[in-house]
Amino acid sequence: MEHSPGKKPEWLKIKLTAGASFASTKQLLNRQRLHTVCRSALCPNLHECWSRGTATFLLLGNVCTRTCRFCAVGKAAIPPPPDPLEPENIALAILSMQLKHAVLTSVTRDDLHDGGSEHWVKTIRAIRSRNPLVTIECLIPDFQASESALDLLMAESPDVLNHNIETVPSLYSRVRPQASYQASLQLLQRAKRKHGLTTKSGLMVGMGETAEEVSASLHDLVRHGCDMVTIGQYLQPSSEHMAVDRYITPEEFEQYRIIAEAAGFKHVQSAPFVRSSYHAEAYTSNTAILP
Repeated sequence: MEHSPGKKPEWLKIKLTAGASFASTKQLLNRQRLHTVCRSALCPNLHECWSRGTATFLLLGNVCTRTCRFCAVGKAAIPPPPDPLEPENIALAILSMQLKHAVLTSVTRDDLHDGGSEHWVKTIRAIRSRNPLVTIECLIPDFQASESALDLLMAESPDVLNHNIETVPSLYSRVRPQASYQASLQLLQRAKRKHGLTTKSGLMVGMGETAEEVSASLHDLVRHGCDMVTIGQYLQPSSEHMAVDRYITPEEFEQYRIIAEAAGFKHVQSAPFVRSSYHAEAYTSNTAILP
């Protein structure tokens, strides 16, 4: 039976800020009818990022075909069809926001024959057509391990190819019942070995994993060619989602950072509020490959 770790500790309390940049970012996203993972996934960093004029764009709508127990994004077996105007609207939003680094992600669309990879490609090309100097980070789903779908997207050579393993193998049946730990590792390996991309992944902790399991997964990622990793605290989005097992202390996050760096990652972010795209603009492929 799941249990609650009790009251949130002080280090998990956020002081909200909402300046002019926050308001203008919100208005722009609403005007272009764009989805962001910041809002759809109830990200704790939304106010900070939007106040800095940054956002992570959510492709293919805001309804997912999978039932991961950690995620706040809406779910349905057959979501609405993709918006054909979305690629161009995202490109225009990035131009308006004057972004130097754009982060794209998407819901998982197992209902589409290619998982939505062609829509991803159209979005990348639309962005580069209007914003040739912008760097692009793609936080992708697994496309049901379809090599053709993965290769179609990876051939566009995003500056960073991000795919989260999310948790350790022993928790997959509870946390990501429709996903495969090995398939996720092989996806990252394909991005590195076949396409030569800068790669990134992420884990949530506090879901019932052990420190030894986290260390083993970090080493698995490095062995499969992962360059960068993010490690953050899992926070239960609602009472319908999997409960938090415990709150990881800042000192433990620091230990995970040390372990990850020793394992061979070129860049590590490990702290309670770290998320996949948090401060992503600071770690484009140019910085990721530095010794």
